[in-house]
Amino acid sequence: QVQLVESGGGLVQAGVSLRLSCAASGRSFSSYAMGWFRQAPGKEREFVATISRSGGNRNYADSVKGRFTISRDNAKNTVYLQMNSLKPEDTAVYYCAAGAASNIMTIFQRTYQYAYWGQGTQVTVSS
Repeated sequence: QVQLVESGGGLVQAGVSLRLSCAASGRSFSSYAMGWFRQAPGKEREFVATISRSGGNRNYADSVKGRFTISRDNAKNTVYLQMNSLKPEDTAVYYCAAGAASNIMTIFQRTYQYAYWGQGTQVTVSS
């Protein structure tokens, strides 16, 4: 069992940066590939970024590539999402998720691949 708690969201103006954090408690954080997803009002939850157990493999949605960076610190049981050059269309509730992975380079992009989810943190970007 893994419990996930996101933090770092807020109301910001377009163009600035935010860093989201997701603290994990429970067993074997390093056994899980981690992901960030977001959900805007009236829309489905969408993939944002994923990172493998080792941190050596990452992938991003095209909409955030070059602006967002996912990272993890296995010693601190934490995954981060650095968001730069924020746009109003980035406004959403951001969720982190954990998916068990047998391979240290495995990454996941589908919601069904993640067994554990946080409660989410709101990010609002004004124009």
